[in-house]
Amino acid sequence: MKIGSLNFDKYPIFLAPMEDVTDPAFRLMCKRFGADMVYTEFVSSDALIRAVNKTRQKLTISNEERPVAIQIYGKEVDAMTEAARIVEEAQPDILDINFGCPVKKVAGKGAGAGMLQNIPKMLEITRSVVDAVKIPVTVKTRLGWDADHKIIVELAEQLQDCGIAALAIHGRTRSQMYTGEADWTLIGEVKNNPRMHIPIIGNGDVTTPERAKECFERYGVDAIMVGRGSIGRPWIFKEMKHFLETGEELPPLSFEWKMQVLREQVMNSVERLDERRGIIHIRRHLAATPLFKGISNFRETRIAMLRTESVEELFRIFDGIRPF
Repeated sequence: MKIGSLNFDKYPIFLAPMEDVTDPAFRLMCKRFGADMVYTEFVSSDALIRAVNKTRQKLTISNEERPVAIQIYGKEVDAMTEAARIVEEAQPDILDINFGCPVKKVAGKGAGAGMLQNIPKMLEITRSVVDAVKIPVTVKTRLGWDADHKIIVELAEQLQDCGIAALAIHGRTRSQMYTGEADWTLIGEVKNNPRMHIPIIGNGDVTTPERAKECFERYGVDAIMVGRGSIGRPWIFKEMKHFLETGEELPPLSFEWKMQVLREQVMNSVERLDERRGIIHIRRHLAATPLFKGISNFRETRIAMLRTESVEELFRIFDGIRPF
C-alpha cells in the first residue's frame, strides 16, 4: 500500500490522532511497539497562523517517529491553506485534514466533523490545501452528520477528486460521538467502490488483534487506525502485529513488563512537562489501561493513583499493586 511516496507492508496499523494523547513521547512508544505510522494531536489552523506557542509546539516531530502525519483542523479556506504551508515547513511525511472530530468546541463551530454539514466548503478547503503543498494530503472524516445523512460513499469520491492521497474513515456519525458501535459496512462499501483508487483506512473500535484481522479481511481496507484502544496500552500494536503476521496470539506479556511501560510513560510525561502537569497528563492512560482490570478491591488504589501529583508517591502505589 502506498500513500504518496510512502510504502507500507501488508496490514499497516496507524496510531490515530488524539488530542492530549498523541504527544511526541507516546508516538515514539507506539512506533517502538509496531505502529506503522503515527499522527500528531489536532493542530488548530487559526492558532497556528496566529503563532500561538502551544500550537506551534505540536509541529515538533523527530526522525525516529517517521513516517508521521501532522493533522490540522479549521473552517476557513484561507486559514487552512496558510496553516498547511506552515505545517509543510515542519517536514512531516503527510499532512492530514481533520473533518472528523465530533467534540462541541470543534464541530460545534463548524470545523472537524462540523464540516459534514457544509460539504461544498469541505471540498473547497481540501482542494486549496492540496494545491498549496507538495507533500501528500490525506483526510480523516466520519460516515456523515447523523443516521439520516450517511454520505460517506459519495463524499469519498468527491474528496478523491480533490486530489487527496488517502482517506481515513471513522465508522460513526458525528451525532454518535463515541457511543454505540462503529459501523464498518460503509467503510467496506467505500473501499469496494470501483471508482475509488486511493487507499482507505478504517477506524473505530479496533481494540483486539482478532478484530484488526477481521477488519482487513472482511472489509478489505488498506490500513487500520487504532485510537482509544492504545490509551494505557501502547503494546496493543505489538499484539496486533504478531497476530496479523502469524495468525497466533502473542505470548502473554508479563504484568511486570507492562507496569514498566507505564512507568516509562509517566517519566516521559514528567520530563516533557513537569512533575505535576506530567502526572496529570498521564492520568488518562492510567485510568484507561486494561492492566488493572479484574484486580479485586482496587477502587481505593485507583482513586489514590489518579489523585497523586508526585512521582515518588505514584510509583510507591505502583509497587503495591499485585495482579491477582
